[in-house]
Amino acid sequence: INTLDRVGADFYAVIGEIRDEFQVAAVPIAIPIGQEDRFQGMVDLVRMKAVRYDETGKGSVSTEIEIPASMREEAAKWRHRLMEASAEQDDMLLEAFLFRGELSPEEIVRGLRKGTLARKLVPVLGGSALKNKGVQSLLDAVVDFLPSPLETPIPVAEGELAGGSAGSDDGPFAALAFKIISDRHIGKLTLLRIYSGRIGSGTSVWNSTRRSEQRIARIVRMYANRQEALEDAGAGDIVGVIGLSDVQTGDTLCLRDKPIVLESMEFPAPVVSISLKAGERSESDRLSAALRRLADEDPTFVVGYDEETAETVVSGMGELHLEVLVERMRREYGVNVQTGRPEVAYRETATVVAEGEYKHVKQTGGHGQYGHVRLILEPMPPGESFEFVNEIRSGRIPTEYIASVEKGVVKAMRRGPHAGYPVVDVRVRLVDGSYHEVDSSDMAFQEAALMAFRQVFLKTQPDLLEPVMSVEVVVPEEFMGAAAGSICQRRGRIESMEQAAGARVLNCFVPLAEMFGYAGVIRTLTQGRGSFTMHFERYEAVPCEIERQIVEKRIREKRVPGA
Repeated sequence: INTLDRVGADFYAVIGEIRDEFQVAAVPIAIPIGQEDRFQGMVDLVRMKAVRYDETGKGSVSTEIEIPASMREEAAKWRHRLMEASAEQDDMLLEAFLFRGELSPEEIVRGLRKGTLARKLVPVLGGSALKNKGVQSLLDAVVDFLPSPLETPIPVAEGELAGGSAGSDDGPFAALAFKIISDRHIGKLTLLRIYSGRIGSGTSVWNSTRRSEQRIARIVRMYANRQEALEDAGAGDIVGVIGLSDVQTGDTLCLRDKPIVLESMEFPAPVVSISLKAGERSESDRLSAALRRLADEDPTFVVGYDEETAETVVSGMGELHLEVLVERMRREYGVNVQTGRPEVAYRETATVVAEGEYKHVKQTGGHGQYGHVRLILEPMPPGESFEFVNEIRSGRIPTEYIASVEKGVVKAMRRGPHAGYPVVDVRVRLVDGSYHEVDSSDMAFQEAALMAFRQVFLKTQPDLLEPVMSVEVVVPEEFMGAAAGSICQRRGRIESMEQAAGARVLNCFVPLAEMFGYAGVIRTLTQGRGSFTMHFERYEAVPCEIERQIVEKRIREKRVPGA
């Protein structure tokens, strides 16, 4: 449980919420010494010792002390519950607990680990990650209670080990690249989780995701900002490797003669975009290098180029996300970055089925251009993205041009004809067309498909979609009305209100377009005592009047194709 030093923090209330919301046996293995601005440390219920954090060291320094006298009775009560939960996981432990009325720390850990692995209970700790308080105890708990890599089935998506068993050093090499770090001195550092087999410095590995072979130059073990060189590493290890240039987060590394693809991570689509440029022309190369390295490190950070405005556009998961990355460009890469206003990543989608055709004919002397396609567009369920279906029969369009049609459709979807935003959740069926033996070509069919898509899409009564965020606002009781009003003014929907130790927690859904600058607003409304967090929830249709205003503005700015 994080942010125990925040206004409104209530460790025990959250324990109850975890049990109610997730229907699991949440078992505290530590309880806080004070909460909110009085949070000082945690009482370790397993060893019955208190840990106090040094404020000057940002929590990195902790001192083990005796449990404060005022908390001994409370700690004893929670420890008894902890021993009961542990004993219930094992008959021998239960017998020992009933006989002695007590369990040793080792016995408690053994019972909790068994219950955790069986998913019968969840150990709970607390702290404040921002100030490094409780992070050490959390890492210890990972070792004590969670399954070791050698006890975990390998998450295989494709390959010989599909449905695979736990890994070992003797098995074929398989590892997942879960993080990329760009370092000025050593270049790209790839963090690997090794599921099976062993590797050493100088080993060649096969990237089965990108189908390329590369050589590992060095292997290091990471200790925060310190590195320890290793000769080799095996199953269960988490290591950094140097020398892999063509690798991205989520890629699988394996042996070329024993290919395997591990389950990769799925990343949400960016929801906010800003334009940026270097303050001085001489900084352009440094800006390009910074963008390339940051995009390597963060899969949710997308770099693009707007051909109409001739601007570099970056997209991310929120205003704060992009602010942090821009500040890193300035601080780490020394680029004087200038940014434009944040823009919401709207999307377009179809709402009804429509059909139409386009014939691209151009004669300029010599070979002309000819491509003719007939398309049917159908709306798909949210999140389905795009499907292209070839229904051509009797050779009406030669097979070699089917891919050209799909390319044209995909190109048209990048900038929809409704408002110039990407099109999503559409099925495109190629049902008919024609060709010319001399004048038909790849480019002709791409152009025919692009124009056909634009014309037919406008018949589908398109909707403009906007990202909606799940927002949690925490304010003192006396400011609850003002906070609720500020959410409603932003087209927000309040789903629930909760009480938490003198504070109110508002859980709501708010369009991202309305949340820009909200941090300053909530601070002003609550005299600096309120806060909020948010994350992307889903896309929803924009209200008609707001949609009309957005479309008209985009047309005036000449950002809508064909408008």
